[in-house]
Amino acid sequence: MNKDEFRQWGYRFVDWVADYFENVGQYPVRPAIQPGDIKKRLPEEAPIQGEPMEAVFADFQEIIVPGMTHWQHPSWFAYFSANNSPPSVLAELLTAGMGAQCMIWETSPAAAELEEVVLEWLRKLLGLPEGLSGVIQDTASTASLVAMLTAREQVTGFEANRRGLKEPLLVYVSEEAHSSVEKGAKIAGFGRENVRMIPTDAAFAMIPEELERALVSDKDRGLQPACVVATLGTTSSSAIDPLKPIGRICRRHKVWLHVDAAYAGNAAILPEKRWIFDGAEFVDSLVFNPHKWMLTNFDCSAYYVKDEGALIRTFEIHPEYLKTGVDAVVKNYRDWGIQLGRRFRALKLWFVLRSYGVEGIQAMIREHIRLAQLFKEWVEAHGSFEVMAPVPLSLVCFRLNDGRPEEELDRINRELLTRLNQTGRLLLTQTILKGKYVIRMAIDSHTTDEQHVRNAWDLIRETGAALLSKAQV
Repeated sequence: MNKDEFRQWGYRFVDWVADYFENVGQYPVRPAIQPGDIKKRLPEEAPIQGEPMEAVFADFQEIIVPGMTHWQHPSWFAYFSANNSPPSVLAELLTAGMGAQCMIWETSPAAAELEEVVLEWLRKLLGLPEGLSGVIQDTASTASLVAMLTAREQVTGFEANRRGLKEPLLVYVSEEAHSSVEKGAKIAGFGRENVRMIPTDAAFAMIPEELERALVSDKDRGLQPACVVATLGTTSSSAIDPLKPIGRICRRHKVWLHVDAAYAGNAAILPEKRWIFDGAEFVDSLVFNPHKWMLTNFDCSAYYVKDEGALIRTFEIHPEYLKTGVDAVVKNYRDWGIQLGRRFRALKLWFVLRSYGVEGIQAMIREHIRLAQLFKEWVEAHGSFEVMAPVPLSLVCFRLNDGRPEEELDRINRELLTRLNQTGRLLLTQTILKGKYVIRMAIDSHTTDEQHVRNAWDLIRETGAALLSKAQV
C-alpha cells in the first residue's frame, strides 16, 4: 500500500469509526450466532498473493462486525464496561502510527515521562496518599499478580527470586474477590490451597475480624502470611471491603496489603465517593482501571505502589544490551512489571483527561450513579422483583421473586436472563450471592442515557411478567 492509498483508506476507516459511534445502538448487543459460524466463513489457508483492501474491508463489514458483541452499545449492562471515546481512539491511532516500543526511557523518552506525569495526575484526582508511585499495567489481573510477586519477595527477603519458595506462603482474600486473584496466586507460586477465603458480611464485604482470626490461626500453626487483597467494588455486587480496619490489621501483622479497585476506583474522582479509599495510607499497592469507567480504550490499568524499590527489585534484570547511560536518573518501566516490551498507553489517557477535563468525567460517572439509583427504586417498588445487594455505585443486583421456593427462583431467573439476552436489545450477566442466583445490571457505558435504562426496565418487567404467568398455568 502506497502513501496515497494509505491516506485514502485512513480517511475511510475514520469515517467508519465515526459512523459506528453514532449508530452502534442499532446493532444487536450480542450477535445471534453459534460457535464456529465465523470460522466457517473464513479460508483455511492464508492468501499467497496480497488482496486489495477493498476486499479485506468488505469482509470486515460482512463477516467480522456482525459477529461482534458490541461493548460500546448504549444497552450494554453486562460485566463492567470497557469504555472508549473519540479522543482515546484518536490517540490509539497515533500510537499505532508511531509504532513505538516503550520498554525503557531511552527507547521512548516522551512516553516514559508522560506516563509518570499522567499517573501522578490520577493519584491526585483520586485523593490517594502522597508517596505512591504509579505505572500503567495492561490489566488489573496483571497488576494483582505483580503485587503478589512483590509481596512474596518482601516476606522472603528476596530469596524466592533466587531460589524459589522454600515454604508455603499464604494469601488472604474476600470470598467475593475476583477470580484473577486466585489465578495470580497460582502463577506466583503460592498455590490455590494457600489462598484463604475470608467470609463476608450482609453487604458482601470482607469481615475484618475474620481476617485477623485467620492470620492469627495460621501464624500460630507456624505458617507464613504474605499478602492480603482487599477489593473495592467486587465484580459480583460492587461491595466495598472496609479498607481502614483491614489496613490496620495488615500493619499489625506486617503483611503486604494490595487493593483491587479495578471498577470502583474510578468513582473516587468524585469527592463524594472518596470514602471508598478511607484507609489508603495503609496500602502497599493498589490498582484501578481507567479502561473501565474513564473513557479510555482497553487496555489501561493504573497501578500504584508505596515502595517502588521493592517493586523494581522484584522484576529488574540487567542484560548488557538494555543498559543505558541514564538508567540512574530515569524510570525504566520495564522493571516495574512482567512485560519487557510496553505499549504507549499513557498517550490515550492524556488525550482523555485533557479533552474531557475532570468535570466532564465526573459528570458522566455521577449520571451513571444516578441512573443506578433510579433503576434500584423501580425494582424496589415492583412487587415481583427485589434488590439483592447494596448499590454504592452503578451496579444493581436484582432478581425476580414472587415468593416461590429458592430452587425454583434460581431456575426462573436463569430463564429470565436467557430470554432477555436472546432479544439482542440488551445484555446482562449473572452472579451468585450467598448461594442465590442474581442478575447484574451494570450502568456504566458512556453511550447510555436514561431512556436506555427505562427501555431495559420495561423489557425486564414484561419478560418477567410473562414468565410468571407461564409458570402459574
